Parts: sequence; structure tokens; C-alpha cells
Amino acid sequence: MNPQALSTLHDHLLDALANPPEETRRLFHGRGRCWPGLEQVTVDWLQGLVLVSLFKEPSPAQLDDLQLRLENLVRSDAWDRSGAQALLLQHRYLPLSPTEWLLGEAVEQWTLVEGGLKYRIDLGRKQNNGLFLDMRYGRDWVRANARGQRVLNLFAYTCGFSVAAIEGGAERVVNLDMSRAALSRGRDNHRLNGHDLGKVAFLGHDLFKSWGKVINGGPYDLVIIDPPSFQKGSFLLTKDYQRVLRRLPELLAAQGTVLACMNDPSIGPDFLIEGVTQEAPGLRFEQRLENPPEFPDNDANGGLKALVFRLHTSAD
Repeated sequence: MNPQALSTLHDHLLDALANPPEETRRLFHGRGRCWPGLEQVTVDWLQGLVLVSLFKEPSPAQLDDLQLRLENLVRSDAWDRSGAQALLLQHRYLPLSPTEWLLGEAVEQWTLVEGGLKYRIDLGRKQNNGLFLDMRYGRDWVRANARGQRVLNLFAYTCGFSVAAIEGGAERVVNLDMSRAALSRGRDNHRLNGHDLGKVAFLGHDLFKSWGKVINGGPYDLVIIDPPSFQKGSFLLTKDYQRVLRRLPELLAAQGTVLACMNDPSIGPDFLIEGVTQEAPGLRFEQRLENPPEFPDNDANGGLKALVFRLHTSAD
């Protein structure tokens, strides 16, 4: 973060706040490596809150310079016109990813809107706030393809896909995640949108110890797989993703569909395509969903990968 890079960030944010999004959006995505010197910086518009995240520890001089630029930002006409109420700085490189409130009164929870749907997030307490903004098009796709579907949402986290599926007319959604707290927030998200919780199941289990429960709830017309790249003691992408893929034939209904996702910048989509070919050969790759334009990346394989597969019969 040299002075020239920070000037670029300041100018970018002035432009973004001059016409702020109506819904939650990323304002600046340095992690796509399109702005030299800002590779470890992101800025999100949380509908009145501006969240700046640092993914690598800056030097004391760099941090002072960044905070000075942010102070100048909040004194600008663009900030005043944007309606922004608070400015947060999250130190993702530190244990527990602490968040400073540089401006505004601290709150623990906030409600976002995306695609007209509401999601409650946590602020200042966790590394991730509860909604991954780069998966916006994935949630849109699920919503557009869920009508009448029986859906399995693996590694469900706070159930964003589930909310999208029920809003899109899904018959039933089964959410599975090890974190019962995340699933509880998923219930909150469904309630925020007035959904019938009788159509939604929440299983707080380790997937690899619960295949019986998952399979007994099927077959499913749509299976969503969106695991963490690494979760200590429970999931390693390069080893464990194949363990999930090989179960797909047992889970899917005839002509069932899979949305398989991963967000490790060092691993391209061929990892999933080849994995599905090997572990579930009845599935065929159909498309990779585009990523939102606010997540530019200098490597097409570096950002989020969300791939659609469909189960074909011998008659297809």
C-alpha cells in the first residue's frame, strides 16, 4: 500500500460513493490483483456501512496513511451524499479478525438486501459477516432454477442459497452445516423474508459422519456444494471435495442438477470438472456461472468458480 496506490483507492471510493448502490455490493476488490499495491484490500457497501478489510498486515506508516485517507473520505461531499452512517476497518490478518469502528456507533448485527431478499449479518465478532457477496450470481441462479425442486444445500453456512431457493419456489430445502450457530442465522434469514420454515430443514452435523441422514432425505433435484477451501479438522478442499462428489449418484434424482463451487484462487475449474468426471461420470458439465462485475480478476481462473453439472441418462 504505497501512497500512489492509496490515492487510487481514495479516488475509486469517491467515485463509488458519488452514486452508491441501492443494495449491498462490493465497492473495491483489490484481491483480484487488478490494482498494484492494493491486492490485500477490499471495501464493501453494506447499505449505510462501509467496511474496509485488510488481508495482510500493513506497516505502521501504511496503516496511518490509509486511516488518513479514510478520514478525508468521510469529510467529502460524496460521503455526505451517499448516506453512509459508519466506517469500519477489519484486520483479517489478525486472530479473530477484529473490526474497528472508525466512524459511527458500533452495532453487532445489520440487515442487508440483495435481489430484494433480506440477510442478517454479524459485525465485529467474526471473520466473515454471514453473506459472501461474490456469490450473488450463484444465489440468483438458484432462485431462477429452484421452482418445484427438492434441494440439498451442503456446507450451508447462513443458508443464503436456501433463502434464494425457497423464494424461487423450491418444494423443500435441506441445509447441512457443522455450525449450529450459522444454521440458526439461516433460520433468521428465512424468517426475515416471510418464508414457510416447514419447507426447510436444518441439519447441524459433520457431513462425513452423516451421509445416512442426508441420503435418506433424498433424492434431490438440486445439490449445492459450496465448501470452505480449508476448515481445520473437518475439510481440506484438495482431499475432501472428491469424497463429496462420489456420493452424488446416491443423492440425485433423475436428471438432477449440481451447483459445485470453490473459491481457492490457486485452483482452476478443471479441478471440479475432472473430479466430477472421475467420481460421478453420469454428470456432465453444462456451464460456469459468471462472477459479478464488481469482482474483477486478472486471472479468469483466480476468482470464484461456480459450475453447473446435470445428471444425464443413457437416453440423453
